Amino acid sequence: MENKKEMRKWLDDMNLGHPLVIAGPCSAETEDQVLKIAHELKDTDVNYYRAGIWKPRTRPGNFEGVGAIGLKWLQKVKEETGLKTATEVANRAHVDLALEYDVDLLWIGARSTVSPFIIQEIADALEGTDKIVLVKNPVNPDLSLWLGAVERLYSANIEKLGVIHRGFSTYEKTKYRNIPEWQLAIELQTKFPDLPIINDPSHITGKRDMIFDVSQTALDLNFDGLMIETHYDPDNAWSDAAQQVTPKTLVQIMKDLRIRKETDEEAEYNSKLTNLRAQIDVLDNQLIDLLGKRMKVSDGIGELKRQKNVAVLQSNRWNAILGNMILEGEQRGLSEEFILKMFKAIHQESINHQEKIINA
Repeated sequence: MENKKEMRKWLDDMNLGHPLVIAGPCSAETEDQVLKIAHELKDTDVNYYRAGIWKPRTRPGNFEGVGAIGLKWLQKVKEETGLKTATEVANRAHVDLALEYDVDLLWIGARSTVSPFIIQEIADALEGTDKIVLVKNPVNPDLSLWLGAVERLYSANIEKLGVIHRGFSTYEKTKYRNIPEWQLAIELQTKFPDLPIINDPSHITGKRDMIFDVSQTALDLNFDGLMIETHYDPDNAWSDAAQQVTPKTLVQIMKDLRIRKETDEEAEYNSKLTNLRAQIDVLDNQLIDLLGKRMKVSDGIGELKRQKNVAVLQSNRWNAILGNMILEGEQRGLSEEFILKMFKAIHQESINHQEKIINA
């Protein structure tokens, strides 16, 4: 599969003056709930109304969706509001039913993307479709697996393709439900700049109060749109309550985020500069995160030294680290002077941490 301008034709043909917006509840719960939310989103920036019909949960016992009856509710959404509809599919049976009820956009979830067998089954069921099909990133940060899923669909003569960046699972506790790993999404954009990419800040954050900031970062990185879970009563939603926003909040988010098209000669320059600065911001945050983790390891070393009454400064170890880092830096175009200054500062902070523990 090669990058082609035609990959984004389905999106360009919409002639949107704002990012593509896919919004609606995490799960279709009742007919009234589905229709009430849809009517509140009717005259907004929302282009596709989403609702989970089948919910592949991590563990059994949680709400797993209303099933096929929810597709009838989505039909009513289209009839009553004119909104196009979207839902997740995870097997051939889902695909057949979604096509039968004329769902306009289908997405493949993170748990499905990890399995080439599931993806191939879905690709075979959708072969030649004119529906839009979006692929969420796999649960773990694996670009080849993500692109492999897209390639299987592309090989099935599905032309209207795109991807959804919803973050990645991690064993570590972070402020995110799923860490964004922006660099991986940027790498995908670099390989396939014309493949539409949508951000899912709801699943990345897991918290509604972080959705705006993640959405802004995504748009600064030239993402094409957003998928935001929306519910008229988020706190009482049957699934993922903490990450859903009200329709009113969604409208305000989109108002604050909207990127207006520029027509002056500086437009391309400004767009590229904003994108590069956003990449710098992402990397800077990663640097701070890594330094914090490094200091926690230093704290552990300090505790061991305290127990064994060992001196904080170990000169031989420090000189070996410095020598190795200078060589590593040279291979990445970093000067010896910069490496020395940076690692001396890091080393001093490590000493401060350890001395605080030893002298406690």
